[in-house]
Amino acid sequence: MYAIIKTGGKQYRVSEGDKIKVEQLDQEKGASFDISEVLFVGGDKTQIGKPFVAGATVTVEVARQLRDKKIRVFKKKRRKGYRKAQGHRQNLTELVVKKISC
Repeated sequence: MYAIIKTGGKQYRVSEGDKIKVEQLDQEKGASFDISEVLFVGGDKTQIGKPFVAGATVTVEVARQLRDKKIRVFKKKRRKGYRKAQGHRQNLTELVVKKISC
């Protein structure tokens, strides 16, 4: 059984036991909570939400809070002497999917 969930403005396909990295959530390490924004539940019985599947939840546990690798941003305009370098590291939360219920 798998599900498509929405969190942080993005959609993720998850199954039980999967580890996913999502945008930073305000949860402590080891905390369990339910995600109720389930768009699709697949497997032996398929359910499609309009926009969300009624009564479906995905139970997840926070494995750790981390930061992604650095992304370098470099801007330049030719023949003008304009150069600008910038870096960015995104804060992430790693979740472990415990249970999918519908």
